Amino acid sequence: MNCLHVFEEIDRLNDRYVDVWEDVIKIESPSYFKEGVDAVNDYFIALSEKLGWRVERFPMEKFGDVVAITMNPDSDKPPVALSGHLDTVHPLGLFKEPICHRDGDKIYGPGAIDCKGGVVAGFLAMHALHNSGYTDRPVMMLLQSNEEIGSGLENKAPIRCICEKAKGSVAFLNLEGHRGPISRVLTLERKGIAAFTFYITGIAAHSGACAREGASAITEAAHKIIELEKIKEEDGLTFNCGTIKGGTVRNAVAGACEFQLDVRFPTYNDLERAKEIIKTVAETVYVEGCTCEVKPICLRECMERCDRNVELFDAINKALAENGLSAMVEGSSLGGSDAADVTRFGIPCVDSLGVGGAKYHSIDEYGIISSLADSAKRLAAIVTSI
Repeated sequence: MNCLHVFEEIDRLNDRYVDVWEDVIKIESPSYFKEGVDAVNDYFIALSEKLGWRVERFPMEKFGDVVAITMNPDSDKPPVALSGHLDTVHPLGLFKEPICHRDGDKIYGPGAIDCKGGVVAGFLAMHALHNSGYTDRPVMMLLQSNEEIGSGLENKAPIRCICEKAKGSVAFLNLEGHRGPISRVLTLERKGIAAFTFYITGIAAHSGACAREGASAITEAAHKIIELEKIKEEDGLTFNCGTIKGGTVRNAVAGACEFQLDVRFPTYNDLERAKEIIKTVAETVYVEGCTCEVKPICLRECMERCDRNVELFDAINKALAENGLSAMVEGSSLGGSDAADVTRFGIPCVDSLGVGGAKYHSIDEYGIISSLADSAKRLAAIVTSI
């Protein structure tokens, strides 16, 4: 299918979808606020039903529901899956009225770039394809509800649901945003994230005459933190001890202390190496009388470079070239994303096909308005040419 007409339709619909972008930003949807995430779901469901697309809703108990919207559901070809998350990191009330505002080529508000803008770009591409008569293969939009908290709670039900729904897709295009107005990078690698809590038990005692009878859990923790913080590999493992609490009062030897460790790992071999380092540090006693227990908090998959994703990357660049669009380059990211789970599930996947912008996870988060149509055109070219 020649995309020239589709591109013209994207340009015609663009202003309407900038308004859609503003509408969904105004609906506050922190990960733990099911009501808000589901309100964004409802907005996109209403839009889809007007276009006659198939809507499936998968209820989640604690988080927003997962929604699958399919255009051309009767085609017997493997689908292309688009996906983005509707939840944000921002607590309710952080953004004062107006929650969303525009300033020149920027649109500000919670989730503007991460990741509501990408979802809107996906809907814009689908709407333009629909209006242009595209019926060749199914195009699915999969809406995720708890990506910002690692997709790891509720037994990973939302992302597992999405992976099952996308099973058999010829491509999974994740719609995370990118920095700057024009995307030149497709993410094929992402570090995974593992978190652990160290629980140190010491011997409480008076800090004066009886200090020698005690064993400071805080001192033991300090030694362990210094050892762990040595792991700062440029392209490999990184350890960061981000929180610590312990003791009861200033003039007592601390009988207990705990701290949390954040581990970033590029491969699963690196994760196993990290676990061995953690085990060694936990078992090493620096202050006689202290003991240590380590418990995992969460695990977010890493996205390892693999042949099927590289093949998809090459096919995407071919599709872009056929439609007069610029080629992309391979990239990697230090942050987590659902693309890692999708890759581990065995579905060809690339990431960072959303809108441009900056200031992720801050009160100044913004998307670049002119990037919306550019993103939609790339997605349309991929869908029609893959």
